[in-house]
Amino acid sequence: MSALLDALRAVVGQAHVLVPRDAGDPEFSRHQTDWRGRYHGWAQAIVRPASTDEVAQVVKLCAAHQASIVPQGGHTGLVGGGVPDASGQQIVLSLQRMKRVLSVDVANLSMTVEAGCLLADVQQAADEAGLLFPLSLASEGSCTIGGNLATNAGGTHVLRYGTARELCLGLEAVTAQGEVWNGLKSLRKDNTGYDLRDLLIGSEGTLGIITRASLRLYPKPASRLAALVACETIDQALALLTLARRTLDASLCGFEAMQAYPLALTLHHKPEQAKAARALMHTDVKGDPIAPAWTVLIDASSPHSQADLQAQLEDTLSRALQEGLIQQASVAQSEAQYREMWALRETIPLAEKVEGLMVKHDIGVPTSCIPAFLARAEQALPQAFPGCRIVCFGHLGDGNLHFNVQSPAGISDQSFLAQHEHAVNAIVYDIAMDLGGTISAEHGIGQLKRDELGVRQGPVSTSLMRAIKQALDPQGLLNPGRLLP
Repeated sequence: MSALLDALRAVVGQAHVLVPRDAGDPEFSRHQTDWRGRYHGWAQAIVRPASTDEVAQVVKLCAAHQASIVPQGGHTGLVGGGVPDASGQQIVLSLQRMKRVLSVDVANLSMTVEAGCLLADVQQAADEAGLLFPLSLASEGSCTIGGNLATNAGGTHVLRYGTARELCLGLEAVTAQGEVWNGLKSLRKDNTGYDLRDLLIGSEGTLGIITRASLRLYPKPASRLAALVACETIDQALALLTLARRTLDASLCGFEAMQAYPLALTLHHKPEQAKAARALMHTDVKGDPIAPAWTVLIDASSPHSQADLQAQLEDTLSRALQEGLIQQASVAQSEAQYREMWALRETIPLAEKVEGLMVKHDIGVPTSCIPAFLARAEQALPQAFPGCRIVCFGHLGDGNLHFNVQSPAGISDQSFLAQHEHAVNAIVYDIAMDLGGTISAEHGIGQLKRDELGVRQGPVSTSLMRAIKQALDPQGLLNPGRLLP
């Protein structure tokens, strides 16, 4: 394989082909393990091209040498989709050097960026032009726009703005043969055949390597506001969502729900980031804080003044209080408090990581079915696994819950995962699918859910997916063993 490595060095430069002898280098090591620390691999090399042309040359060389490619962006995925296998033969193609904002078109409400741009940098570039790129994730300081598109990331504002798919106008990508497909249009309407852009979005690097994207922007809101609200039941939270949709209308951007237990974990492991939760807490006889059964985070923005938006939100909360939907509420009084409220929600996954491994789920069901899903799952799981702890939070506004199951106290998280993950998944996924839902609402399939997808989607869907893969990547060199059942 030295011939391949030499050829790759000639394309991207000696410094940008890292090999196993660089294993002591953190820059090499971080590409081998996923963010959760669950999947570990070993690459033949980490290759870091700086342009679309270099990506195309790298792919052509790998195809000629029959070396499979694992594309990587910010490497923040949660389903093992960007980790090399253990063979030591795969090439990790990192797009981290391709991080330029190429243009911002204010009149067209669009911008063009390279795939390696951090999501936070895309947001900042839009903001500096007086506009908004609304995709927002807890990992926005480290995830890249190419990875966001490859996984069709959702985030916290899907309720108002949609997923990454809705925020993409056009793409440039390198095919499995090393050809450059230029679909980098900034049009809202283009009715000229198959939508190849949408085919690549969500394909997790199995059909092509996204190198550039044209993104949809919005006018920057004049005001934004958040509130934390205490509800006794998920039915109350759902009724509050209905009320907020009616009274806030397009101003409603996010509607997050958090059960008491994930807030307790956050308070325990990340108390500084969880201080906003204390506004709704009471104490037990020992003086320890107790969170409400459900805490809802409402996010709203408006082209009108902060005072007008605050009056609108407070009117909504006043109605909810009169109707018995909420017990109390705390409205952010400053930008700092706004950020603290969102920090509470976005820190939950970090607290989970400190707590230990869990059986993770990213299910989606019709929003109206959330109470039924919870009632059935929260009854079935403790019966099957006495003492298991449920860590439930997520995007109630779009029907997507992170419904995670922790081992009973005193039982190793690793042994619980090894022994019971499949059975836990079966219970959770059976209920979600029975309610017309999905096993993955935003994290993707990767390797974590690949076999599960093969079992749960119909044979026609699997056959069509395989036909597309065979047509676009007949050698099976792009991210093999991921996504496709």
